[in-house]
Amino acid sequence: MGFKTKSKNSSNSEGWGMGFLLVFFPEEDQNHEQQTKKKANNFNLFSSSSSPLRRTNSTHLLHKAQSTISICFLLLFTTLLLFTLSTVPSSTTTAAGAARRLYRVPRRTLSSLSASNLSHALQGMGTLYRRGTRAMSDLIVAHAIESLTLHELKLFLRLFYRSSLASRSDLLFIFPSKTSAFENAILQENESFMKILTQYSEKFSNNSHSPGSFDVTQFVKRSKKEKESGEPIWGRKFRGNFSEEGAAETTRPSYGSVVGFDVDELDPENSLSGFLDHVPMSLRRWACYPMLLGRVRRNFKHIMLVDVKEMLLLGDPLGRVRSQSPESVLLKALPQSTSGKHGKKNSEKTQSTRQKPVHPGIIMGGSRGVRRLSNAMLTEIVRASAQHKKKNSVAEQGVFNQLVGNDFVLKNVNLIVSTEPVPELSSLGELSSKLGSHLFTRNYGLIRRGNSNLEIDSAVMKHICSFPIDSTFYSDCL
Repeated sequence: MGFKTKSKNSSNSEGWGMGFLLVFFPEEDQNHEQQTKKKANNFNLFSSSSSPLRRTNSTHLLHKAQSTISICFLLLFTTLLLFTLSTVPSSTTTAAGAARRLYRVPRRTLSSLSASNLSHALQGMGTLYRRGTRAMSDLIVAHAIESLTLHELKLFLRLFYRSSLASRSDLLFIFPSKTSAFENAILQENESFMKILTQYSEKFSNNSHSPGSFDVTQFVKRSKKEKESGEPIWGRKFRGNFSEEGAAETTRPSYGSVVGFDVDELDPENSLSGFLDHVPMSLRRWACYPMLLGRVRRNFKHIMLVDVKEMLLLGDPLGRVRSQSPESVLLKALPQSTSGKHGKKNSEKTQSTRQKPVHPGIIMGGSRGVRRLSNAMLTEIVRASAQHKKKNSVAEQGVFNQLVGNDFVLKNVNLIVSTEPVPELSSLGELSSKLGSHLFTRNYGLIRRGNSNLEIDSAVMKHICSFPIDSTFYSDCL
């Protein structure tokens, strides 16, 4: 009995092991089964000759059942393996497609972008905050000085996006250093602009002029030449027809790109540091223009240099220089009372050839003329610093007006000095709820912030928030 019990346990253990191996090695198991069957038949011939047929059929049926089960397990395993392998490239393709869609998101919305995943703007430099719909012929170069606040940057952007310049020019910032707060503010204003543009386009697409502070018609109606313009120079190039993306060509809105550069990218050696102990942003920006304007000289016909803190763009000041030669440069005069602390000698000297001192915070003209003027200004800063014993006594406004008064140095630049000074925000009227409406109804192309305080700036922002659509998409309106 003990022998039989041991044999029974042993056969059960071997049977379980054989059943497991049968799934993966059916052919070897068949050979083993045949050998076992032969031994069993031989043994049965000697032990009992009355039931060989019955035992042979039983063994055959058992083998057939095991083979069927093995085939089923093998098919199931193969199916699962193929399914697993087929899902891997699908996931990769989906991720790649999502990455491509994320890069093209700025044309619709920027809600999924952050300052950490922005791409380069040009040749491995700069930051691309938003890629425009087409190549623009005008470029706005806005420099930010050290004292620029976040509120001032938002106001500049919010008014710029309501101007006609936003639909026909690219906006380029030059910052003293990279600041995450400024980058996030630009992304938020871009996102709000895109949402407002979509809402106004859907609601007032059939109207000749949309009410409120946002005129959507300037972003939709374009000339034949503008429709035939190519792809923006900023960011990575797309394959295929750039104009096929988005809505139809007749209804697809037109807006420019928004990019930003750090001064260390455009002036890595701080060229003026050898001449001045401290180089403020108002002077160092002139050392950034030769590299920047030199790289884009074939891409833009008209260029504006503007101070973000000092100036606000509401219309299209470049309209006065589009009909001029590429060497023309338009300068704006300063009021006599604001000629500055740079001394009466500078004012009297410039007035001998020019009626009024000009403001270096706003310069516009043909790309060739602006580039020549900026190169001459950089040379003039170096010359002025060499004449002064104190290296920190060089002021931008004084040096710039001396340069403008030197006809020999600027003989290859066609200077046009406007005798009308830039209107100042604080001079438009007393602080009231009508200040914002007065600002937009008068169609000012350019406003000087001047000595305006935070309350006047807030009044303009409050006016923008008074419109239902605008207030929905600006977080500070809630």
